[in-house]
Amino acid sequence: MSSTQRYTKVAVILHWLIALAIIGMFALGWYMGGLPKDAPKQTEFDLFNWGIYTWQMDEPGSVRNLYFNLHKSLGFTLLWLILFRVYWRITHTPPAMLASYSAFERKLATATHHCLYLLMVAMPLSGVLMTLYSKFGLKWFGLDVFGGLDNASLRDFFKESHELFANILLALFILHVVGALKHRFIDKDQTLSRMTLK
Repeated sequence: MSSTQRYTKVAVILHWLIALAIIGMFALGWYMGGLPKDAPKQTEFDLFNWGIYTWQMDEPGSVRNLYFNLHKSLGFTLLWLILFRVYWRITHTPPAMLASYSAFERKLATATHHCLYLLMVAMPLSGVLMTLYSKFGLKWFGLDVFGGLDNASLRDFFKESHELFANILLALFILHVVGALKHRFIDKDQTLSRMTLK
C-alpha cells in the first residue's frame, strides 16, 4: 500500500494512544463514581489495589481525592494531546476514502469523524472548565495550574456538559469500532490496515 493511501505514522500513534487514553479515562471515571466520600485521609495509596504501585501524596487526602486529582491531571494532559492531534489532522491531509465505500458510508464516516473530533476536544475542555469553577482548581500531578473560582452554578453547568459529552462520545466511539470491525471482517477492505504502523 502506497504512503498516499495510509495515515502518517504520527497520526497512527496519536489515534491509538488517544483511543486507549479515552478508554482509560472512562474506566477511571466509572471507578471514581463508586468511591466513598467519607473515607479516612492518608498519604499512601495502593493504586487501584493492584499491589503494583504505591502512590505517595505530599499531604493527607482521601482515596476519592486521589483519583479525582488523577482524573483531572490525565484529562488536562489528554486535552493538549488531542489539540495536537487536531493540528496534525489540519496540517496533514488524510488519505482519501476507499472507492468501495457507498455514498451512505462516506456521509456517515465523515459525520462521525467530525463529531468525534469535536467531542474529543469538548469533553476534556468541559472538565477543565468544571475544575476552574470548582472550589479546588487544578493541580497537574501535584503542580498548581490554576485556583478554583468557586462558582457552583457554572461548575454544575460544565459538570452536566462533561457528562453529556462523555455519553455521546461513548456512543460514537462504539459506532466507530463497529464500523472498523465491519470493514475488517465483512467488507475485508483496507480501512483498518491504513491505521497501522506496518
